[in-house]
Amino acid sequence: MLRKIILPFSFSLLLLLTITVSSFAHQKADTISITLEGVKYGYPIKYYPIHTEGQDLRMAYMDVLPTQLNNGRTVVLFHGKNFGGYYWTNVIKALSSRGFRVIVPDQIGFGKSSKAYIHYSFHQMSKWNKGLLDTLGIKRASVLGHSMGGMLATRFALLYPEVTEKLLLENPIGLEDYKTFIPYINTEDQYKTELKATSESIRKYYQTSYFTVWKPEYEELVRIAGGITNSGDFPRFAKVAAMTYTMIYEQPVVYEFYNLRVPTILFIGREDKTILGKSLLSPDQQAIHGQYKLLGKQTAAKIPGAKIIEFEACGHIPHIEVPTEFTVALLGSL
Repeated sequence: MLRKIILPFSFSLLLLLTITVSSFAHQKADTISITLEGVKYGYPIKYYPIHTEGQDLRMAYMDVLPTQLNNGRTVVLFHGKNFGGYYWTNVIKALSSRGFRVIVPDQIGFGKSSKAYIHYSFHQMSKWNKGLLDTLGIKRASVLGHSMGGMLATRFALLYPEVTEKLLLENPIGLEDYKTFIPYINTEDQYKTELKATSESIRKYYQTSYFTVWKPEYEELVRIAGGITNSGDFPRFAKVAAMTYTMIYEQPVVYEFYNLRVPTILFIGREDKTILGKSLLSPDQQAIHGQYKLLGKQTAAKIPGAKIIEFEACGHIPHIEVPTEFTVALLGSL
């Protein structure tokens, strides 16, 4: 005969709280793999095979066809160092709805692509992206690069001007030569720094470096980047992040802006103060570098025929912080 067991109210409440706290702790402990298997992108993912330095790698990408009348043109989107193709969804939607084909690679070492121990180079990345476009039958495209992607887009345009219809730079880093004022940190020491990352430290960095006002919707960026730090493979991710830090530090493009021969537009959030290795500088040193309200204009002046579009009250990621203004400016520039 079954008997109904009645628990005292206080014990029942304690049990409920224990289960709730346990569930919350489990949620906090949830991990995201270093190739973002659990992160849903806005569009289907394909893979481009690459063989380099004795390794078989794969580069993830989205190939999004126009949802309206095809205008016959293509835009390629290059992500920043701390991101992958997942943060381009609103830009992809805007472009495809206006007739553009949109190609969105996750560079090797980032997003859903292989996290390889190789020599990272903007030249090599450019060659891989050119190979991807060749495979897809794309002979010309406008290239939009954000942050580190701006350095890559610049190198791509320098190497392949005949392929680059327009060069579009959204708050690109590398507008200064970081090695002239940032103390040198070798890859191994940078690896030790990368290993210390947590969701809390990532949130603080995004709040203080990327946005002028923090909004709840930005938490998704933290969830992805922070979730990776819980992965058992996080040391590999951190090592690759250190390798790409070294790439940025050692491979400036700032001296070659004069050599660009393609139509170029800069999209600049004026409140951006991003500096590679910012924590290695004193507050006084930080105040004189990474000033995009100055760097944007200075860079535009170096590039023959370049135009600049600036966004007030906006930081490092205009396409997320001021999406409507950015989209209107981007579509008007294509």
